Amino acid sequence: MSDDLEIHQKYIKRALELAAKAEGVVEPNPLVGAVLVKDDKIIGEGYHEYFGGPHAEINAIESVKESVEGATLYITLEPCAHSGKTPPCVDVIIKSGIIKVVFSVRDPNPVTDGKGAAILKKANIETIEGIGEKKSRRLNAPFFKLHKEGLPYFIGKWAMTLDGKIAAKTGDSKWISSEDSRMFMHEFRQKMGAVMVGINTVLADDPRLLAREGSKHHPKRIILDSFARMPLDSRLIETIGQSEVYLVVSPSAPQEKVKQLYELGVKILEIEEIDGKINFIKLARNLTEKGINKILLEGGGELLASAFESDLIDETMVFVAPKIIGGKGAKCPVLGNGIEFMKDAIKLDGFQVKTIGDDILLFSRMRQA
Repeated sequence: MSDDLEIHQKYIKRALELAAKAEGVVEPNPLVGAVLVKDDKIIGEGYHEYFGGPHAEINAIESVKESVEGATLYITLEPCAHSGKTPPCVDVIIKSGIIKVVFSVRDPNPVTDGKGAAILKKANIETIEGIGEKKSRRLNAPFFKLHKEGLPYFIGKWAMTLDGKIAAKTGDSKWISSEDSRMFMHEFRQKMGAVMVGINTVLADDPRLLAREGSKHHPKRIILDSFARMPLDSRLIETIGQSEVYLVVSPSAPQEKVKQLYELGVKILEIEEIDGKINFIKLARNLTEKGINKILLEGGGELLASAFESDLIDETMVFVAPKIIGGKGAKCPVLGNGIEFMKDAIKLDGFQVKTIGDDILLFSRMRQA
């Protein structure tokens, strides 16, 4: 059995590598990779390449020039058993002559959860589940959160100096992190469904919030701007043809300015406020309804505080630069009201440390997938 387990793990590892290729372009669908093996040789591969496109197992089957009869299918997620944008994959698998299916984890979507495996077994196809489950859950953490909680997956990101500042007392923040770190983030944005910032970040930095030049995928841009203060000539609006811009305003925002922004192509989301702040939970659910389920929060401090206070942050990415700013008026990454006692501090786990240029990048998780 140990030999079989090693073989299964080898091919599931390859399927996971394939699945990750579509990060940022299939959401809110899951990242799925598939490998077809016959006589201990890979005869076909595929992955879910884009939202609404053929599923991984279909692409794998269609990549095979010979017959797949008698082959084993390795796949990172339970094959679907329902009709959506594509027909049920279990039907195709059964008709193909595949004799064994090895998958990592059950699909959390209620329309499939367990049903795909049951149909395959009923068709006398040997079915093995749980190989590479932890890694598959990790890869598809946003998909699992979507079906468990009905909310997007949020990654809180900031760059700070060694003394915990995100800007000098004058507000200047260009640049805290190294050029290497900034290039890393431009690459990382390709994996996101959206990037979100507060209006103060827009007013201070006039960012574009796009992925690197030449990228095939750019994240949507979401700006929290209760009173519609976004400049009409901002770089976000100048680049609206490359990626959509959503402006989140309160009902009290000046309607004439809102209309001007709308006429420039900005998508307006009007969300009620609670205690003078946008209702973050309601915003999150609204974004889920729009198919946005993986969001990078890039600041500033009030935005991050609202997300933490709403218990919506799933991961953090913190760049720490070997610099000291000092100053009582220099801002820290997370503002808001803060806690009163250390026992109430938000605890992170799963730390990973990476060196990028002169900076240290700390990854951590708020909850397990």
